[in-house]
Amino acid sequence: MNKLFLRVALLLAVPTLANAASQPLPLPERDAMPAVATPATAPAIPATRAALDPAQLQELRRRYAAWQALPEPERARIRDAAQRMAALPPAQQQALRARFDAQDQRFRDGWLLGPQLGQAFPKLQGLFGYLPAEQREPALAILRQLSLDQLAQLSLVAQRTPPQERDQVRSQFLALAPGARDAWLKQNVGH
Repeated sequence: MNKLFLRVALLLAVPTLANAASQPLPLPERDAMPAVATPATAPAIPATRAALDPAQLQELRRRYAAWQALPEPERARIRDAAQRMAALPPAQQQALRARFDAQDQRFRDGWLLGPQLGQAFPKLQGLFGYLPAEQREPALAILRQLSLDQLAQLSLVAQRTPPQERDQVRSQFLALAPGARDAWLKQNVGH
């Protein structure tokens, strides 16, 4: 169970650091980090499942499932970000957590998709924020296959698609063969 809590703690720390990436922060370089970084202000996680109420336990399970669904390279980025976060002074850690906590819940939940999709999620939410159950896993698998350029193009498509056309556009995109995605994206972005 200790691994579960460690991974959940990492998931809690990463969005804060990743969200702050758009603004310059004096994060320590990898070489300057202490060998063992221990967070001075880590979020309080009860030591046993019995200490959690059902809602907290459900939330931990949801975050753990999201962690398990991430590809290993994404997990490695999260572990690296958590180490960098832990190396920051406690006041800076608290400031980053407060900035993240001030964001809309839908935005925060997007970070459970990992660093790459979490960063793109606010712009993709129009198309992918509310999926029918049968489209969720296939959509995530496809989104994780996309390059950063493809995600940027898809973000433009999502932002330009009127609400009444979203289901149709999303279904079209999800039905594409991987080799046809670039052409579809260019056509729909208008390049």
